[in-house]
Amino acid sequence: MQDPNPADLVDRLADEQLLGDQLANLPAAIGRPETIPQSRTRGRVVGLGATLTGVTLIAGCVLIVVGLISAVASGLGLLAVGAIALGFVLVATHWGWVHVAEATANAIDARRDREVLARRRAWLSSVRPYTRYEVTTSVGEDGSISIVRTTYRPVPTGDRGFTFVPEVDEVEVHSGDESAATVAERAELLRRAAASETERERARFEVAADAYETALLDRDNEQQRVQARRAAADALSERINANLRDPPLIE
Repeated sequence: MQDPNPADLVDRLADEQLLGDQLANLPAAIGRPETIPQSRTRGRVVGLGATLTGVTLIAGCVLIVVGLISAVASGLGLLAVGAIALGFVLVATHWGWVHVAEATANAIDARRDREVLARRRAWLSSVRPYTRYEVTTSVGEDGSISIVRTTYRPVPTGDRGFTFVPEVDEVEVHSGDESAATVAERAELLRRAAASETERERARFEVAADAYETALLDRDNEQQRVQARRAAADALSERINANLRDPPLIE
């Protein structure tokens, strides 16, 4: 996969799915958001909803049976019709208690977790869209050690969001017969190289982001955002050309 152009991502914010289903896509170095405490109230409210669902279903069935018995015994009078009609209404709507309980539990949790959710969103907004490189190790069943290098590339989502797509670039498998010092030295060498490349990508993004912020006057004006992204691309290009003309002495 081709590395993204930082100028194309400077005006994007991390997708809220990274707090949920896509949490595993976050690079480990970024950390993880504050967890939402488990709610005891939700279990009680949902349990009450399930109980009311069962009670409503049973009551509806009982009313239908009573109404039918009354109709057979005394004719189809107002009482029998009312019992049957009410019974059918209760049977038809008994699942509604489940939805009511779920909505109530969600409302209670939202009020209780308001501050936590705000901190999670603030944490997410601090995640910047540049490529990260990470090195991890794992142990196989045969005692071998695998050194895995993974690239986390930011990709656009929706109109203004982005997420990360992890991709394993390289896997080195070292047998259990190799010395621990040799494997550790190799892993550290790859980790430092990954950190250096991550820092390079961060610096490229910061150049583009600074130029974008300087050029942007109105965040709600699409034309100005396009012009600001162009300014970011020009600044990044100038930075790259400067490095080509006068490359650093030490990598």
